[in-house]
Amino acid sequence: MQNNSIMIKKLKEIIKEKSMKYTKQREVIFETILDSAKHLNAEEINQTILASYPEESIGIATIYRALVFLEEVNLITSIALDKDGKKFEANTKQHHDHLICVKCSKIIEFLDVQIEKKQEKIAKENGFQLLNHTMYLYGICKECQD
Repeated sequence: MQNNSIMIKKLKEIIKEKSMKYTKQREVIFETILDSAKHLNAEEINQTILASYPEESIGIATIYRALVFLEEVNLITSIALDKDGKKFEANTKQHHDHLICVKCSKIIEFLDVQIEKKQEKIAKENGFQLLNHTMYLYGICKECQD
């Protein structure tokens, strides 16, 4: 996982390249995602900011706008969940896939080398140059099966 200061520096560089104004609010939102060990939706980001940065006045609309921007510039990714909306994570980890519980929205990250090789093989067999991929497996977690 990359250091937060390196990622904040990337954010500043992207904002400068786009001739945009750098704001502390955008930094706090991005830092909240960087610091989280789990995937967060906009409301969870808002609650975390209220608890961790009470001096910052960041509204939910600002959070949504920042999330759209951060995803557009590929600093974060999202997983769309029905009842919880999108959940976000920073693009700092090695490639991984996700198991998603449709009952409780639990997300488990995993990496399987054999699956990765199979995906590459399928792409090659079909004449595709694989640039990127995402895999989400939806089901019911162990806790929700009881």
